[in-house]
Amino acid sequence: MDTLTIEGRARLFGDDINTDYIISSRRKRDSLDPHVLRQYLFESIDPQFAASVEPGDILVAGENFGCGSAMEVAATVVIGADIKAVLAKSFSRTYYRNAINNGLLPVICDTSGIAEGDRLVVTLGDAFSVRNETSGVGLTAEALSPVVRTIVMAGGLVPCFQNHGGFPDLPST
Repeated sequence: MDTLTIEGRARLFGDDINTDYIISSRRKRDSLDPHVLRQYLFESIDPQFAASVEPGDILVAGENFGCGSAMEVAATVVIGADIKAVLAKSFSRTYYRNAINNGLLPVICDTSGIAEGDRLVVTLGDAFSVRNETSGVGLTAEALSPVVRTIVMAGGLVPCFQNHGGFPDLPST
């Protein structure tokens, strides 16, 4: 199996970050293009956030990330900002599925020891690991099924089907 390694700095948020905090639903009236909408990422929480995002940044949150409405654009705008992973103690069910379907890696782990700006490394392959390089601490992440790993590694559900002509034969967990 191929390996996906994501390295970047932690961008910290708290609990109950709803989809309207990620991208205001009123912004969808103008465009659904994630590269246009990225300039409004988290504008209701921190109007300067979008301008401060660097490629490879990793979102880090507490409980219930992505709660609220099921709008898919809340996942695609994160990808449009060149953010490849979100670490959280828990995700809303719909945000978790939207993230996977669009190739954004949702990582369930204890984020309480991560500080703003910490350097993080997430590795997805035969093994799944999260390491805080700043503190030197490895984090235990909830395992991903082979199907989810395959979808994320392909860049989302559509590329997965395009690459494999459907779901490839996968080993059972």
